[in-house]
Amino acid sequence: MGITATTILLSSPSDSATWLVGAQHELKLPSQAAKLAGDGDIVLIAAGSYAGDVASWRQNRLVLRGMGGRPHLKAQGNAAEDKAIWVFKGQDIRVEDIEFSGTAVRALNGAGIRFEGTHLTVINCHFHHNQMGILTGANPASDILIDGSEFNDNSVDYRLYGKLGHNIYIGNIRRFTLRHSYVHDADTGHNVKSRAQQNYLLYNRIGDEHHASSYLVDFPDGGQAFVIGNQLRQSPQSENSTMLSFAGEHNQNQPLQTLYLVNNTFVDDRPTGIFVNNHATTTPAILINNLLIGHASRMEGLNQQQHNIASDKMQFYNPDQYDYRLSAGARAIDQGIELGLAVNGFNLAPEFQYRHPLGVEIRRRQGPIDVGAYEFDHGH
Repeated sequence: MGITATTILLSSPSDSATWLVGAQHELKLPSQAAKLAGDGDIVLIAAGSYAGDVASWRQNRLVLRGMGGRPHLKAQGNAAEDKAIWVFKGQDIRVEDIEFSGTAVRALNGAGIRFEGTHLTVINCHFHHNQMGILTGANPASDILIDGSEFNDNSVDYRLYGKLGHNIYIGNIRRFTLRHSYVHDADTGHNVKSRAQQNYLLYNRIGDEHHASSYLVDFPDGGQAFVIGNQLRQSPQSENSTMLSFAGEHNQNQPLQTLYLVNNTFVDDRPTGIFVNNHATTTPAILINNLLIGHASRMEGLNQQQHNIASDKMQFYNPDQYDYRLSAGARAIDQGIELGLAVNGFNLAPEFQYRHPLGVEIRRRQGPIDVGAYEFDHGH
């Protein structure tokens, strides 16, 4: 196949190129672009369905972006390298506006993206009905950002195979940031599992809505974790009593660890649930301005608490639809305290709040800050 002007949209002085993929272009499939693109290139994929198409990408500084809508990579059981719909090996990868579904592999960890490189950014993507949503390897020099994306129904039949599938599984990297995203219904697996050294979960909606997961959030290796402005909900049928677990597998005695939970809304509908289980023996979990809703829930492990509100009553705008914005007269209104900087200089004060679906808005205050993930809307 010759390379024509309809294949390459433009070239820049740095010799990078923009490749067009879609039914109306010479490259019909993303996998064709994977064989032609070079370092620093941009691949634009037209909206539409790409059935059974999978690819490995070895380039560095690569951008892959949906064009005219979100293209849907329907793997139909296929996987590149028997790993994922897309496997990345290079550095500085950016993926925007892509939908990934339907991959499965013999190892039971088929992912929408398997990341084996350094530095990944994922924006406005949707991962569903794979065995894993995103799965990454260990790379202590790598940072991963997921922004404004949805993950759901990525799972493995645990009763049949004895293995778990997770919506997000981050390996031992330097820094993981999840923000403004909707992560839900990891059936028996975890919604978010991260072994990163630093973790920032900011303004997300994470929970069981139609299925029952295991942990909502799991930091099995401990590390530094900042969980700020999130909505978290556990199903009555959840396989695990704990909503958020810290250092459950390794580093329980490691002194240089941090777990901050600030202005989150926890809703535990499991009769014997646990909001947070901190397995670290030297590091207390620090909980400030959290709204803790549940009938029999509790904290386990070392913890320090300030201005949290625990209740078995929901005072939310529309709890049946998992809309946990505060209703008029809620106890949480104006009951928080002002926050400063963490030891590492990170600002603990919530500046934003999640807006469904997959949005974020400025947290507008009138008076003292409210407890929980949402500021009461006096004009609602």
